Amino acid sequence: MTIGPVQLVVLGFPDPDFHGAIITELDRLRETDTIRVIDALAVHKDFGGGIEVAHLSNISDEEAIELGSKIGALIGLGIEGEEGMAAGAAVGADAAADGIEMFSDEDAWDVLSEVPDGSAAALLLLEHRWAIPLRDAVAATGGFRLSDGFVSPLDLITIGLVSAEEAKQLHALETATPSHT
Repeated sequence: MTIGPVQLVVLGFPDPDFHGAIITELDRLRETDTIRVIDALAVHKDFGGGIEVAHLSNISDEEAIELGSKIGALIGLGIEGEEGMAAGAAVGADAAADGIEMFSDEDAWDVLSEVPDGSAAALLLLEHRWAIPLRDAVAATGGFRLSDGFVSPLDLITIGLVSAEEAKQLHALETATPSHT
């Protein structure tokens, strides 16, 4: 199976009641084969920094444990208990035997620290299916990825892609933080 480029997207919300709209949009993108959702987690961080985690999908908790949390493994969040730890250790041992250097817990991405206390987040591990032919064409010509990232709407003003007012609105949409009264 060919896998496309994979991206971890972390989206913040003022409260954990966001599942319906996100799942609907992810389903739409899945149907067009634009993306594949490898894993999706909903995280709620209370005002004391305590974290509750649930899979953000239509699969059952049992299926989620069977499949494993790919995001949990990537960010060092052990949400599958002993079964998940054993499965992860087995995959790591197999990869090491094949000469592949695996990352350690120290290398895990610390995205949970960016979730403000008293708010929620959706963590989406997405495969960009649309990018497979482009990636393969680049590789076929000897090219390779040097860097990637999202461009802030504010930076789009300087190249004339959006107006200052549009950029401010888009930036506010992308960076709004929850306000608690």
